[in-house]
Amino acid sequence: MSRQVFLYDPPDRFVAGTVGLPGRRTFFLQATAGPRVTSVALEKAQVAALAERMDELLDEVVRRSGGNAAVPAVAPVEISDTGPLDSPVDEEFRVGTMALAWDGEEQRMVVEAQALVELEAETAEDLAEAEERLLQDEENGPPMLRVRLTGAQARAFAKRALDVVNAGRPPCPLCSLPLDPEGHVCPRQNGYRRGA
Repeated sequence: MSRQVFLYDPPDRFVAGTVGLPGRRTFFLQATAGPRVTSVALEKAQVAALAERMDELLDEVVRRSGGNAAVPAVAPVEISDTGPLDSPVDEEFRVGTMALAWDGEEQRMVVEAQALVELEAETAEDLAEAEERLLQDEENGPPMLRVRLTGAQARAFAKRALDVVNAGRPPCPLCSLPLDPEGHVCPRQNGYRRGA
C-alpha cells in the first residue's frame, strides 16, 4: 500500500488536546494549515513522552550550539496557544510509533507520528526487524503525520502538551493514583474509599 503522509511544513498550528471529561479523555495531536486540519489520536503517556523528549532535544540543541541556535530557553508567551482543538475533530488514525529529529540545516524540529499497525513475528528479533523495516520504508506503509516546527513552535507545543496532560484528575496524596470526583479505592488505605 502506498503511504499517505500528512505533511505540515510549517503548520499554522500544531497542538495536543483532548476531547471528553477527565478520566475519559481522548488525546489528539492536531495540525492545521489554512483550511486543512489533521487530527490523530494517541495515548496520554505518548503525549507526555513526546513533550518531554521534545524539550530534552531542544535543550541539547541549545547546549551543542553554545546558545547560538534559534531555540528559546522557554516557550514564548506571544505564541502560546490555549485554544480548544479545531472542530470537528475527525481521527485520521491512532498513533503507534513516534519519532523526533532536529534538522540542523533548516533549524527545524521534525515530528513524525505513524499509524498503529499490528506486526506478526515469531521471535522478538523478527519483531524488531519488522519494526525497523516499517520505519525505514518511505514509500509503503501506514499513514504518517509529519510536522516541521521552529524552535519556538516546538517549545510552545511541549509546554501546552504537558499542561494538557497535567489538567486531568488530581492525584491521591497517598498513592498518586487519579482521584475520581466520587473518590477512589486507595491501596495505601487498605481499600477504604478516599474522597476527592
